[in-house]
Amino acid sequence: MADCQDSFHGNEDIYTSVGKQLNEVTKNSKSIKGSLTRYILNTKTQIEGERLKRERFGKEDKSKPHKTILLVGETGTGKSTLINTIINYMLGVKWEDRIWCEIIETKENQTKSQTKAVTVYDVFVEESPFSLTVIDTPGYGSTGGIIQNDFKIAEPLHELFRSRDGVHEIDAVCFVVSSETKRLTETQLYVFDAIFSLFGFDMDRNIVVLITHGTQKPTNTLRAITKSKVKCAKTPDGEPVYFSFDNSHCADVQEEEDETDYETEYHKCKEPWVNNEETMNKFFVFLNNINPINVKMTESVLRKRKQLKAAISNLKDRITLIELRKDELKQTKAALEQYEKEKKDMNNFQYEVDKPYKVKVPIDSQFWHLSKEATCCRVCEENCHYPGCWWVRNLSWCSVMSEGKCTVCTGKCDYRDHVKEGKIYELKTRKVKKTIEELKNKYEKESGEKMSLMSRLEYEIRENETEKARLVEECYQCVVTMEEIALKPTSGSTLQHLDFLIEKVKETGKTERVQELEKLKTQAEAENPGLLGRLMQFWYS
Repeated sequence: MADCQDSFHGNEDIYTSVGKQLNEVTKNSKSIKGSLTRYILNTKTQIEGERLKRERFGKEDKSKPHKTILLVGETGTGKSTLINTIINYMLGVKWEDRIWCEIIETKENQTKSQTKAVTVYDVFVEESPFSLTVIDTPGYGSTGGIIQNDFKIAEPLHELFRSRDGVHEIDAVCFVVSSETKRLTETQLYVFDAIFSLFGFDMDRNIVVLITHGTQKPTNTLRAITKSKVKCAKTPDGEPVYFSFDNSHCADVQEEEDETDYETEYHKCKEPWVNNEETMNKFFVFLNNINPINVKMTESVLRKRKQLKAAISNLKDRITLIELRKDELKQTKAALEQYEKEKKDMNNFQYEVDKPYKVKVPIDSQFWHLSKEATCCRVCEENCHYPGCWWVRNLSWCSVMSEGKCTVCTGKCDYRDHVKEGKIYELKTRKVKKTIEELKNKYEKESGEKMSLMSRLEYEIRENETEKARLVEECYQCVVTMEEIALKPTSGSTLQHLDFLIEKVKETGKTERVQELEKLKTQAEAENPGLLGRLMQFWYS
């Protein structure tokens, strides 16, 4: 653990046994009697949504230092209890007070304590020398669920970091793991991968490990973290910076007073309580000494990830359209060759082609886990962002917009030329009959000059190939940018597109770039075996 011997409070007498605000809490909060009386804190809801919630406790004092931490971990590791431990520490609750305060109710309603949305707790305690914002993320569960949660976490955090009244600095990203962990599971590795991909390369020194259920030095857990080469803050000896907490005093709280066992219960739970106080003090010394990270880089990573995903989705549609147009041109070329061979009357010679067109269809909601709406360009008739930014009503704030212009659609059109609704454009083809005379008039009108129809057809086929190569290059550059700015560039949502991109780059003949993309894919699969297969199953099942 980092050497944190100084007291964060600076003055051991800063709290009385039961302070002024704590007295108010006990008067105005719901209480549940037991060997420790539990008080459920009253909070004021600032934001209430399915994906993002924000609650406030106490009155803000801007003269105090403010710290912000982000908690991430598997379901069942004890994040909620840990947050409550922090609250009790800030309130100055001592074991002798025989009370336990909860900002997250964890015993009566276990379902409620299972966080399903990114929840922000702003905590302002009058007698605490600091204030705190805790960002609690949904716990990761099954393999299928963790992939889905990658998107459920990234979207709300993006909103939170972009908002004027949101979070703009983070002091620490805290991975919560149990002391019983002897090796990092596939799920935990994916947790690390997903969160690393959200932040810039400058975040690793602010990443720490919080170990729960710890009664002694968690040697096996630290060995597992070191072996997995997880990026995090390190001590001078190269050991991960960690803080170990013992949750047993919470697990043993009786909801009904049992006087016979009271003395035993009292002494059994006091030691972990005191140990947690000491560890919590060291944790806040660490927070006090670390430089916070401005999330502008993180917001850039999140935006670039979304632009990459949107660009590749749009690219797939546009390449499909190009291929369909190429087929139409080849059919036209074949008809022209037949005409030249038979020398029929130009007006009477007809041929049939498969002509591509677009139509808007309702989004099949079973595929989209975040939003049932898409942002589409009415001018280009293209899908620019789906699933769209679920919180955005003013499309100038959509992640694919930059300075009021779309970064995805062909025309890079103004955001006002876009619409957000529950429909997307779908490519279809229909049989159309044409004449050589119509073809001749079309090309003369478009080019403004007379030229060989065959030459014009061949030129248009080449133009389509050039446009496809340009689009592939655009997506390649997006991946390159991601690698430059992200702590973990090959996140799940990026990796799922690499096979497609590799195939298209191969068609351009740029061997070196194919090798770079394949190296990224190999590296990601080595760190997360089977991840690509699970992603494909998730997206296409």
